[in-house]
Amino acid sequence: MARTIRQVQVGNALSAFGSGFTVPYMFVYVNQVRGLGSMTAWLVFTLFALAALVALPLAGRGIDRYGPRPVLVAGAVTASLGALAFGHATGSGHILMSAFLFGGGVAAVQPALATMIVRCSTRATRAHAFALQFTLVNLGMGIGAMIGGQIVDVNRPASLTLLFTIEALMFLVLAAVTGSVRIPALPEVPAAVSAAPGDRPRSDLRILLADKAMIRICVLAGLIFFTCYGQFESGVAAYATDVVGTSPSVLGLALGANTLAIVALQMVVVRITARRRRSTAIAATGLVWLGAWAAAAAAGLVSNGTVATAAMLSVYMLFGVGEALLAPTLGPIVADLAPAHLLGSYNAAFSLVKQVAVAMGPAAGVLLVGSGLSPVYLAVMAGCTVLIVTLALRLRSQLTGVQDNAVRRTTLVASGRRDLIEPSLAA
Repeated sequence: MARTIRQVQVGNALSAFGSGFTVPYMFVYVNQVRGLGSMTAWLVFTLFALAALVALPLAGRGIDRYGPRPVLVAGAVTASLGALAFGHATGSGHILMSAFLFGGGVAAVQPALATMIVRCSTRATRAHAFALQFTLVNLGMGIGAMIGGQIVDVNRPASLTLLFTIEALMFLVLAAVTGSVRIPALPEVPAAVSAAPGDRPRSDLRILLADKAMIRICVLAGLIFFTCYGQFESGVAAYATDVVGTSPSVLGLALGANTLAIVALQMVVVRITARRRRSTAIAATGLVWLGAWAAAAAAGLVSNGTVATAAMLSVYMLFGVGEALLAPTLGPIVADLAPAHLLGSYNAAFSLVKQVAVAMGPAAGVLLVGSGLSPVYLAVMAGCTVLIVTLALRLRSQLTGVQDNAVRRTTLVASGRRDLIEPSLAA
């Protein structure tokens, strides 16, 4: 099983490496390189979200029926074709059709990878597996973005075509590496949430919608992704450049600081959160991000100077700390909530919430900052982080001790045996 999970993680990291080549430059590619304007660029990102709305329900059902491997391979091949077509597109119609294909493939890959990680790990190792995935994705994208930045030239369209071609190849590498993974027939699901034999409802959608804990985690996750990931490269970047006066080079440095914070802290955070409730870790994320928005407000007050630059760097680093806290918590909660036969659908629903929230975030952030309402923008984001803390603490009442990581077993190694001492409660 250890070899299997490593194979999945390697494929995921290589795919992220390929995405790092293009993600930071998509807007520039559509708007400037192809000269199609900002409206077409906005439509591209909208189509990514619409493609996810179409692809994810189908991907979830496919995973539950056929397993995650064929869905992942199909999604990776589709994303590869979309990326290749996107990089060679010159007209609006061509680039929008490519974007839909591209977005649908990427969306299908996400729940398939999450399901593979769950099936290839145990409950004891799952948080570490999800945290490692998140670390490798950020590291891969960071390295890819740095290399891509040395290749890209807005005056030379062929340079961007090369980047999208590299990404297309990396998706094929993902399909090849993970396509040969041998996955255990059944995922390990806690007995408290497993579906009893012969008790499977007729409608899989009804069982998901009736799961109050899953609905609450989706609402909370939507707020999280809207407040952080939905603002990261849009609202916050617009605020930094337009209000604070941060230069593009400093903004790039801030993104690097975010990646560095995640890579440096992730495994330390995993050890800390292993002894704490998952809801506590999510609430702590909200508090850390509240500090990030306070630092952003301070940067806006002093504006244009060393102090403002340091404040904006701290904003991105604090976002990284919060992301590190989330990595070993959200994915495992969804895995523990899901009945064995609906693991794919639960992961797809979670991915769908993420895609919609991330798509809505830029619209809200850029609209408020662009309209000169930066104080309102900061107040809304700060309010969202307070709401994250509140919802995370209220989530406790909907989760069992196992799902919230509140029950921890202490073991002792003695005379070559591991003996159970006693169960204890996590903070």
